[in-house]
Amino acid sequence: MSTKEASEKIRRRGARKVHVRKSISGNAERPRMTVFKSNKYLYIQVVDDATGSTLVSGSTLEEALKDVKATIEGGAKLGELVGQRLKEKNIGTVVFDRNGYKYHGIVKAIADGTRKAGIKF
Repeated sequence: MSTKEASEKIRRRGARKVHVRKSISGNAERPRMTVFKSNKYLYIQVVDDATGSTLVSGSTLEEALKDVKATIEGGAKLGELVGQRLKEKNIGTVVFDRNGYKYHGIVKAIADGTRKAGIKF
């Protein structure tokens, strides 16, 4: 993939992200769970957009997930971990923000892992 193609891919994802964020917003009862994935790591943040604060976060950089890679299995484990943290904070439902990524593969595994922990979308 050339540099021009790579920058075009990033631009298109940014446009999708802006389009989706027009209609998705989180509040105290139903915060927004957003996903970011790099080539090496996965990140999840649960954000209350009304106050602009992060309620729960998780990533594959943490000690508990040090051996987890940015794969479908790793996404499922990270989703379960964040789901457990949400349960500890008495949060049962979230709004899922896929952050411009297609809903398949790792992003779908993160959502399924969170659902497995008992969180509703």
